[in-house]
Amino acid sequence: MGENARAFWGHATPFSAGVDIARQTKNRPDDLEPPPRGLPVLKSPGAMRSPEIPHRLGWLNYWSDAAARTIGFPDPARDAEPLSRARRTATGGWVVRLTDAPLDLDNPAHLDVLEQAYERFPEIGGRSTP
Repeated sequence: MGENARAFWGHATPFSAGVDIARQTKNRPDDLEPPPRGLPVLKSPGAMRSPEIPHRLGWLNYWSDAAARTIGFPDPARDAEPLSRARRTATGGWVVRLTDAPLDLDNPAHLDVLEQAYERFPEIGGRSTP
């Protein structure tokens, strides 16, 4: 669907995890409440330096070829785990599943995978500087 829509990125996430992930985005300067579960703060979509940068991670992630190049995916030396749950699309993009089962942030292993993915891809959410 992402390719047919000519999207740069997208994600599908179970509602309960998606609520916490959405709460990572800081849309106002006066929003000082930290994101839940120790997740990183993400910039608002309008603060992104490029439309190719994914705004957030989810359980199933679609990254166009341009988005994947922007975030540095794949790097065979660092991405063995995500590549084991990824597939290439017809137009050179990627569909990357973070966990085998639907993302459940009450599961410490799932939360750890999400945190590791944010650490690996600091560009996601506009957290890195050019």
